Amino acid sequence: MSKIIVGLDIGTTKIACIIGERAENGKLRILGHGKTESIGVVRGVVLNVVETGKSIRKAVAEAAQQANFQVEEVYVGIAGQHVKAMQTTGSIVIRDHDIITEEDVERLVSEQKLMLLPQGEVIVHVFPQQYFIDNEPLLDSLSPVGVTGKTLSAQFHVVTCNIDNLRNIRISVEQAGLKIKNVVLEPIASSYAVLSQLDREAGVALVDIGGGTTDIAVFTQDVIRHTQVIPLAGNSITEDIRKGCSILKPQAETLKVKFGSCLPTLESADDIISIPGIRNQPPREISVKTLAGIIKARMVQILEQVGYEIERSGMEKQLLAGVVFTGGGARMKHIEELSELVVKAHSRIGTPDEHLVDADAELAHPMYATGVGLVLFGLDEEANDEKHEQPEAQKKESDDPFDIFNGMESPSATPAPEPVEKPEPTPVVEAPSAINVKPDRDTGKGFTKLNRYLTKFFTEGQDDTNE
Repeated sequence: MSKIIVGLDIGTTKIACIIGERAENGKLRILGHGKTESIGVVRGVVLNVVETGKSIRKAVAEAAQQANFQVEEVYVGIAGQHVKAMQTTGSIVIRDHDIITEEDVERLVSEQKLMLLPQGEVIVHVFPQQYFIDNEPLLDSLSPVGVTGKTLSAQFHVVTCNIDNLRNIRISVEQAGLKIKNVVLEPIASSYAVLSQLDREAGVALVDIGGGTTDIAVFTQDVIRHTQVIPLAGNSITEDIRKGCSILKPQAETLKVKFGSCLPTLESADDIISIPGIRNQPPREISVKTLAGIIKARMVQILEQVGYEIERSGMEKQLLAGVVFTGGGARMKHIEELSELVVKAHSRIGTPDEHLVDADAELAHPMYATGVGLVLFGLDEEANDEKHEQPEAQKKESDDPFDIFNGMESPSATPAPEPVEKPEPTPVVEAPSAINVKPDRDTGKGFTKLNRYLTKFFTEGQDDTNE
């Protein structure tokens, strides 16, 4: 029986909870879903953990009631301008054997998680991009496992985030009485829902336009090449309409959703929208063409940023699958045509229904891409965990050096008293640990192995000197 997975999308405008399991045909069967207004979140960052916790509780309760399932753990998406990415390289020496094993690959990835970062940052993902055996590049289609060599190197795409913002996500989830199973960068989660393996192999730029941020992920040869978060999205358009038309924010949001368009040249100036006045004031009249002009100005700015990030990735000529838009903002009328003019690449709308069994019209909306993708990500992770399952006696939660939540004090917990005679020294923050997420699997053996190798190295060196 397939395991039931819960995905929690904490967005700027909405909080969505998706509960699902793997169907017999390999697709996702949705057992329940819930959505509520997001309170306490600004541009993807949780500020008010209590209010956000209440919103989470409502969305999860609605989904749990539909699924008739007790929710305890959730996969959570993370976004916001505090999310950063960098390219790194790493290398290890294969000393006591000739054939590279999966354990060697995991050790190489684990060592990348020990890199020094600016204070207050923590690693979220480590994605291998290109492997090298004895300084010779390995074909992208080949795994290093099973290849002979004495050195294993790789280029990595590393995603980091602010540890305080991550802590706020954890606290808000705990406020709802839940635990976090794993944290996933939102465009990575969305890619599971709206992209196929063929898209990722051909080359594609995924653009998730939410309420507070626009998230970008570039793939080629089924490898993540570039990620970026842009602090402009749907709420920016709503604010432009509010100011440009001198109306209330709810009215501006309604205009955007019902009558919004990206291309004013395709709209008629004779089509007039009447907006009720406040306290017996006369109604305001706005033409659809004027509204489209306001929206286009902001959308062009967002799409120019998207085009810049694609160029910065160096993959602009390798995107055979073009640009795929998802998220709530992807439903903007004529966004595909405007994108092809600005980004100069084939564009389409990505919806999660192709991965779902009997998807209804609501879940087929692009705004559910992240929530559905989190469930699909969780199902893949659980399947990989079963393959690498270790004896229960070897699993010690406190021994995992890469669990970022290990050691984070719960706000409701009582701190342990400090020793009087021998006080603990103030810890020095060197390198924040990483969240244990796939595909960057970690067995928690990095420090033990490093110690063993160093001990052996220095012991052998002393023996040679004595001889």
